[in-house]
Amino acid sequence: MSAGRRGDPPGGGRYGEAVFRPEQAGEGERIDFGALAYDDITMGRLRALGAGPGWRCLDVGAGTGTVSRRLLEEAGVASVLAVDRDTRFLDARPTPGLDVLEADITEPESVPGRFSLVHARFVLMHLPARDRLLGTLAELVAPGGLLVLSDAVDLTSDLTPGTPYSTAMRAMWQGLRATIGTDVSRVPSYPRLLRGAGLVSVAAEIHVPPLTPGSPLSRFWADTWERGRTAMTSTGVVDDAGVDAAIRYLDSADCAALSAGMLTAWGRRPDESP
Repeated sequence: MSAGRRGDPPGGGRYGEAVFRPEQAGEGERIDFGALAYDDITMGRLRALGAGPGWRCLDVGAGTGTVSRRLLEEAGVASVLAVDRDTRFLDARPTPGLDVLEADITEPESVPGRFSLVHARFVLMHLPARDRLLGTLAELVAPGGLLVLSDAVDLTSDLTPGTPYSTAMRAMWQGLRATIGTDVSRVPSYPRLLRGAGLVSVAAEIHVPPLTPGSPLSRFWADTWERGRTAMTSTGVVDDAGVDAAIRYLDSADCAALSAGMLTAWGRRPDESP
């Protein structure tokens, strides 16, 4: 995904510029490693919630478009509007029924229309004013439609055993917060915020895919740390040698760690009264 403009963090950093630049070699592959780890979970939830024929869908921060295409090809939805600030990965793989919009979701009225499904994964946690933005996304849901949000939940704590992995994760969250404003501390409040936005039938779940050597998730974190190395080392929590050790740890038989979880929360906009 790509972050927005309004209320940027004090340093002025933005996702896709300060870190995770789409033009950087291998960035599309990094995103796809995350997709391989999480797409089956996401699609299982969207299908269970009823996504299917006739649905008009909005995929916010669509990245390389894996969820957008699977909604069309597997769920058989009528259409998907895939939105991102940088659409190069979406443009590279045109798909029937997939419309691409280069837009900043934080800008007022950046997306036209209302949708049966509004989906955003690993988007809000990187953006400022995320509570307000959640309300904006809720307004894009048609009566009877769904808003489905997924973001990361940090499962490291002061009680987590000290390993190269746990140290790198702490440095990553601190560094991304200082650089681009990433904040996962509010993610567990999403169900309450969805209810406050007027949605009903609100629920949530957390999934934690296993970390195993060579797995897509392990490769995603390794690539993420490589690209976020400057932000991580600037915290003083870890140095370059520590980042290298964490990457080696992910690919070793000694790896015994819990990845960040993915919390998915959803709610339905009530049908309009006759």
